[in-house]
Amino acid sequence: MNEPKSRLSRRRLFAAAGGVGALATTASVLPARPEPTATAPQAPPPERGGGYRLSEHVQHYYRTTRV
Repeated sequence: MNEPKSRLSRRRLFAAAGGVGALATTASVLPARPEPTATAPQAPPPERGGGYRLSEHVQHYYRTTRV
């Protein structure tokens, strides 16, 4: 009689083992958690209202929109 083929071939077994090894290597290289950084102190709000500040983020945006 014909025996049913096993779904787990040698090729798939080695491919799965390689994938698990690559995943384990990647997980060991990545840091567990980033260390918390101190936040920059906030500037006081303007006296006359508004609230718009030309921060580094805004300046970077304007630099990227130049033609």
